[in-house]
Amino acid sequence: MLAIGHGAKVLVTKGSFMEVDLFQQGIDLMLFGMGTVFTFLILLVGALTVMSWVITRFFPEPVQPEVAVRMAPVTAVEPRIQAVIQAAIDKHRGKS
Repeated sequence: MLAIGHGAKVLVTKGSFMEVDLFQQGIDLMLFGMGTVFTFLILLVGALTVMSWVITRFFPEPVQPEVAVRMAPVTAVEPRIQAVIQAAIDKHRGKS
């Protein structure tokens, strides 16, 4: 057995120990990386939630009074225009 830095052990005659050790290191690295990203994202969501709460708590949006909307006075439609509109609706519905 040959010892190579950082506690890695390599069996000179067979490659199986080296392959298992490399596979285990790959799994460990993957889990460490995924854990790091997950932790960062959780902290990011927490920070954004706190910032949103602070902004809405100390800097609320001013309430604007509702403005009454005035409707334009309804004018009567000329009978000729009304007949044209009715003819177009009838043609569209297939009542020709």
